[in-house]
Amino acid sequence: MNRLILLGTAPSVNHMYVNARVGHGTKRVLTKTALQWRDETVAIANVWRVRNKWSTAQRKVVVRLWFYFPDKRRRDTHNGLKVLLDALEDALIYQDDRLALPQIMDYQCDKQNPRIEIEFEVVN
Repeated sequence: MNRLILLGTAPSVNHMYVNARVGHGTKRVLTKTALQWRDETVAIANVWRVRNKWSTAQRKVVVRLWFYFPDKRRRDTHNGLKVLLDALEDALIYQDDRLALPQIMDYQCDKQNPRIEIEFEVVN
């Protein structure tokens, strides 16, 4: 199966949310940058899903992830999983992101081509 390749990296939790006023209180909402990244990820994953004839999973799905960061700064690979797994749900990779079983396979630096590579496997 072909890997889904997302260019760039997911925004970290520290850069993903801002507090916004909602009614008489505040609520944490995605930043403009995180919203844009999520929307682009949904579009790319939708194209991948159609090209690979992937049926929306109704069961658990192993989500294997390889991270290629743009520099050698210290980063946590799991820091952007929330927005990534939510975007894959919106792209109909699986019916509900609670079905996703993320497995971080490796990470490294690739200054020329930062990206996230993803493989999916439905668990029987």
